[in-house]
Amino acid sequence: MIEVIIWMFMTLGIGSLSAVIAKKYGVEYIIGMFACFTVIANIIASKIVVFGPFSVPAAVLAYSTTFLLTDFLSELYSEEEALKAVSIGFISNIVLVVFTWIALQWQGASFWQGQSAFESVFGIVPRIVFGSMIAYIVSQNLDVKIFMFLKRKYPKYLWLRNNAGTMISQFVDTLIFITIAFYGTNSLEVLFSLIIGQYIVKWIIALSDTPFLYLIKYIYSKY
Repeated sequence: MIEVIIWMFMTLGIGSLSAVIAKKYGVEYIIGMFACFTVIANIIASKIVVFGPFSVPAAVLAYSTTFLLTDFLSELYSEEEALKAVSIGFISNIVLVVFTWIALQWQGASFWQGQSAFESVFGIVPRIVFGSMIAYIVSQNLDVKIFMFLKRKYPKYLWLRNNAGTMISQFVDTLIFITIAFYGTNSLEVLFSLIIGQYIVKWIIALSDTPFLYLIKYIYSKY
């Protein structure tokens, strides 16, 4: 478990580093990192890993960090830049699906023996892809909107808009994805346990990213 905690802070640190670089070279570095993390999350999501007592997709660290990145954009730049990142991330994932499908259909070389392994990792399940896309576009836009609403209403409480926006949108994301992807394939009890387990892990990550947001805002205001 200790190594998982280290990996969590490392992932949040990588996301935060893009904001430090963006301070000097432009907001595109945060947007680019956002798109990178969303694509990575979809590539590695097929592996189920353990986070303490919970079983979650390996994508949970990368995907949860995307919510920190939109908070950077919303807090330090503008709502428009945050929504731009969400749109670019969505397009990036569509491109990923298209080229993954092409690679799956493309006839392999006669000496290449990895087709079965390749299909087991990158095989496209339409229902899961659809659930992932719908959950992404709804939750990411919701996160930005909640963050900006709370920023306007309670401008002094950075911790509130950071945590409230992420926790609400992450719950919506988990609920939509699990329901679309797995409803009817398992009992309601199993689906409920999946939703609660994944949400608790995302909630832990959301709490852990708050110091990073304060640190980056301090760097922006100081320098």
